[in-house]
Amino acid sequence: MILITGATGHLGGLVVDFLLKRRHAAGISVMARDPGRAKELHVAIRPGDYNEYGSLLTAFKGVDQLYFISASDVTRRELQHMNVVKAAAEAGVRHVIYTSFQRKKDNPDSPIAFVTKAHIDTEAAIINAGFLYTILRHNLYLDYVPIYIGEHVIERGVIYQPAGKGKVAYAARNDMAEAGVNVLTSPGHENKTYDFSNTRSWSYSDIAKILTEVSGKKITHVSPTAAEFKTSMLHEGLPDEVVDSAAAFALAIKAGEFDTPGTELEKLLGHAPVSAEEYLRGVYGK
Repeated sequence: MILITGATGHLGGLVVDFLLKRRHAAGISVMARDPGRAKELHVAIRPGDYNEYGSLLTAFKGVDQLYFISASDVTRRELQHMNVVKAAAEAGVRHVIYTSFQRKKDNPDSPIAFVTKAHIDTEAAIINAGFLYTILRHNLYLDYVPIYIGEHVIERGVIYQPAGKGKVAYAARNDMAEAGVNVLTSPGHENKTYDFSNTRSWSYSDIAKILTEVSGKKITHVSPTAAEFKTSMLHEGLPDEVVDSAAAFALAIKAGEFDTPGTELEKLLGHAPVSAEEYLRGVYGK
């Protein structure tokens, strides 16, 4: 039995879709805090909440492989993840596949230490618990680029991000889901860690060039200071926590935290990952 947590989210839904192409629905179940939202997935649903240990213990009974999608609540993530690891161990789960977070630095000085710490600790807890494990370290999603650069980027003609010349080996969420399912459904991935990155990296200047080609309008990248960026975003009415997080990720990009191109994702997919050019043409070339 395979159980996917977080199945009502974007990644979880894609994982279920790919998995149903390989396996019969009878061997697949999903865990959802709100079971009603998971009905459209057409597989068995087990109620469960990362905050409620008892619900996790019940949901994990009889599960052989647990596809553990990291929690979205940054402030409570570590506690929630420890609940999952402990409950999976008590329930007798054999193999945990965990969607972690790719980074270059495992230190508290990183601009994104507030994100990476929970993932670092969760990886250690999974390994120390004695499961068979597979750690899938996701780089930043290509799907987030339109959010980072703003919905009016073409009209404004400017990408305004304090990321300097930093680059990111962005990959599409769809490719990461497909590769994750390939791990779930093929042997030889036990006790391994994979970096899910694209085969090359892109800076915001590179993205600006792509958008220029796609739109026919000149798009440039302006890299303000972090303070200037925060002031501008707050002026646009964004909440403090959103602005602080966006600035931290931009500074991490500037520091090269996500400039980690590689071939592990491509090998697991069996084909080239979607490039930034392909993805952005699909979004802005309509």
